[in-house]
Amino acid sequence: MKGKYLITTDNWFYAPDGKQYRAVWGNVEVLGDEIIGVKTNRNSTNWFAKVGTVDNHVIVAGCQIHYAVKSDERPNTENVMDWNSDAGNGIKVFDRPTAIYIAE
Repeated sequence: MKGKYLITTDNWFYAPDGKQYRAVWGNVEVLGDEIIGVKTNRNSTNWFAKVGTVDNHVIVAGCQIHYAVKSDERPNTENVMDWNSDAGNGIKVFDRPTAIYIAE
């Protein structure tokens, strides 16, 4: 796995800007479990993905990666259209902030 990827995680995470994100985009480097300084066992992930640069990166446990989409093109970071629905109100369309952290 080399190059720039959009990594969707199984759970939300906090970035240095204090916001919550569900995905991270940047250069990916796959690392072994030595990155955290503890040898993991069979019940834990034994590899990690470093996404970003030397100065700005996110370490994602391999077991938390849900999707990985190769994309050299920076993803949209403007507001995005979303929707929800319920039986009482039908469909509601709205804009929301992106959930993608850019690690560059």
